[in-house]
Amino acid sequence: MLGVCYYPEHWPEAWWAKDARRMRELGISFVRIGEFAWSRLEPKRGAFDFGWLDRAMDTLGAAGLKVVLGTPTATPPKWLMDEYPEIAPVDQQGRARGFGSRRHYTFSSEVWWRESARIVEIIAKRYGEHPALDGWQTDNEYGCHDTTQSWGPEDLKAFRRWLRLRYQSTEQLNDAWGNVFWSMEVNSFEDVVLPHLTVTETNPAARLDFWRFQSEQVAAYDKMQCDIIRKHSPGRWITHNFMGFVNDFDHWKVGENLDIASWDSYPIGFVEKFPFSQEEKNRWAETSHPDIAPFHHDLYRGVGRGRFWIMEQQPGPVNWAPWNPVPKPGMVRLWTWEALAHGAEVVSYFRWRQAPFAQEQMHAGLNLPGSDELSVGGREAEIVGREIIETGELPATEQAPVAIVYDYETHWATVIQPQGRDFQYHDLAFRWYEAVRKLGLNVDFVPPGASLDGYKLVLVPSLMMVSDAALQAFSAAQGILLYGPRSGSRTRQFAIPDNLPPGPLAALTGARLTQVSSLRPGIEDAVAGTVSGAAIRWREYVETDGEVLARFGNGDPALTGKGGHHYLACWPDQSLLQQTLTYLAAKAGLETVVLPDHIRLRRRGGVTFAFNYGTEVWSSPAVGKVILGEVNVKPQTVVAWRE
Repeated sequence: MLGVCYYPEHWPEAWWAKDARRMRELGISFVRIGEFAWSRLEPKRGAFDFGWLDRAMDTLGAAGLKVVLGTPTATPPKWLMDEYPEIAPVDQQGRARGFGSRRHYTFSSEVWWRESARIVEIIAKRYGEHPALDGWQTDNEYGCHDTTQSWGPEDLKAFRRWLRLRYQSTEQLNDAWGNVFWSMEVNSFEDVVLPHLTVTETNPAARLDFWRFQSEQVAAYDKMQCDIIRKHSPGRWITHNFMGFVNDFDHWKVGENLDIASWDSYPIGFVEKFPFSQEEKNRWAETSHPDIAPFHHDLYRGVGRGRFWIMEQQPGPVNWAPWNPVPKPGMVRLWTWEALAHGAEVVSYFRWRQAPFAQEQMHAGLNLPGSDELSVGGREAEIVGREIIETGELPATEQAPVAIVYDYETHWATVIQPQGRDFQYHDLAFRWYEAVRKLGLNVDFVPPGASLDGYKLVLVPSLMMVSDAALQAFSAAQGILLYGPRSGSRTRQFAIPDNLPPGPLAALTGARLTQVSSLRPGIEDAVAGTVSGAAIRWREYVETDGEVLARFGNGDPALTGKGGHHYLACWPDQSLLQQTLTYLAAKAGLETVVLPDHIRLRRRGGVTFAFNYGTEVWSSPAVGKVILGEVNVKPQTVVAWRE
């Protein structure tokens, strides 16, 4: 189904009924509202104005639309900030971040928790059983604008409390952090300071704990809202709209609170956000890279335990990237079908009508500013609305043959201690995903420690801290496994394992690392053997009692295998990575295809989709009944067939 984000408070009330009717005519079934409306709902403390939202809910429901209501906590109003200035977050330089945009709060403020609980409960009581209400969205885009972490007095107080519960005594804290180094030992939890504004590098163990603390704050804050909503709104589902390439908190943990995961898909904007080369950015500037949106579809389907939405789909140019090109004709339609192919239950466009005022006036909508004229993206959404009816119900999404273990703590650890400036975990994980998708394979994302039953190929791009649960899952896995660089290289206390990396994985892989080398741009170490290519960015020196499948130029092991477990001791270039995954996919008994780099396949049950991000027509191997598009797939189009 299709949805749209709508802001009735932005438009004359006389427009609402017409807007709702036109949404239904466009094929839209769901409307998200309310996530930024606190100042309209409560202009002054205790002085509520619910009339407009009552009428908006009634109007949308009367048109046959289902409402997703957002809690308005992403934008605390000015009167609340004036009353409690300690709510404001503080940046890493110690400066309070002010009122006038959004997400201006710290998760550590007890006052903020109390005020959030108050407004959520009031709204949940009033609308929890409204006949038009289908589900809820908590807050909006946790972590956006670098707001997961805050560095103020409220955060210090909460961090000290967290450390007391975690370590019980300063002796245990000093030991865990290695505080004997540089005379960092503390005699009281009140001696603990925030790990920033130091002369040189701060203690990595302290930084990792601070990151864990802030991440747990996000999950606990979300759970507080979910608990209140479920109390007053039985039978309605709850989601949160996650973002692309945001790793500042553990999405797996927040996902445990939710019924459905959702995310905000801005494929072109994310081209600028990701560390692509300038050549790649230019190539994909008007279409996006073929794996940006799918990477997140598959990730958030995992976070949602099989259920996810697109809560915000880019319908045209956006306003927030360094450059904001117009998508090529057909891309809005393609992105919509791609999300559905990956299992999205609803694709909801942002937004119904482009705003002619304020910060997002350069952000496209389905309609042009202040009018009822569909934009280019709006016309493509209209086409999809008709096509959804014509193609009929799609089969359920099945477990993929390939799993990628995705770990947020590894992202934090590599930010804290990169050792090489360009060692970025999300870049590594994305490139592994890209390589396996080029083989035409479906992919699931799973958290460390999740069951790996049924997966023929399990990819672990990097997992710096291997928990007992993760080790147990790897040991029990029946498929082929590949571990990437830095896996098992740190204990939970951010120390080098006594048995050297890969620590807990040593017995499974037969590997033992004695040195690591970060390689500056332009330096490579050639790899040859069963697979070939080169190490870039990162290279490890490995001893092994397993089989050596490929070696570096000096004869050292580069790719090793022991039973079904394999270790890749470098950051591979494109050739080495593609050859390695092709070799292991064949070893796992998987059927693969060699796709052009602008073509991607996705299977959903008995339906196969093919997407063309390129500039040339591609002849698809469609076998069976074509239900969407044409066998010869034109640029920026899609074909689907039932096998």
